[in-house]
Amino acid sequence: MIENILQYLGMAFVFIGSLFFLFGTLGLLRMPDLYNRMQASTKTTTLGVLSFLVGIGLMELQWIIKLLIIALFVVLTAPVGASALARASYNAGIKLWEKSIVDKYGRRKNDTIIFSLSNVYTS
Repeated sequence: MIENILQYLGMAFVFIGSLFFLFGTLGLLRMPDLYNRMQASTKTTTLGVLSFLVGIGLMELQWIIKLLIIALFVVLTAPVGASALARASYNAGIKLWEKSIVDKYGRRKNDTIIFSLSNVYTS
């Protein structure tokens, strides 16, 4: 009885994870620039993977320790990796969407950016 409940609950979490992946794909297709696309895909992929891991953990209880280690790795690395890629893209001169309101790094949108290694490592 309990095993059946855990199986159905696990399947529900796997389904929710697949919905997050679907929404991430829609974000990649619909967002206007690289930075918005990275935000949409990183957040939804992280939530989708975590939901998948919870679902698999509920269906296969003997894997729970390994799945927790994987979840910790995903939570720590996905946002950091996306942030590093976004910062490198900004320093390489990839422009924000013309209707963006906030430029966190403080450059005006019309400034010319000359790419060099010193920009990447010192900024």
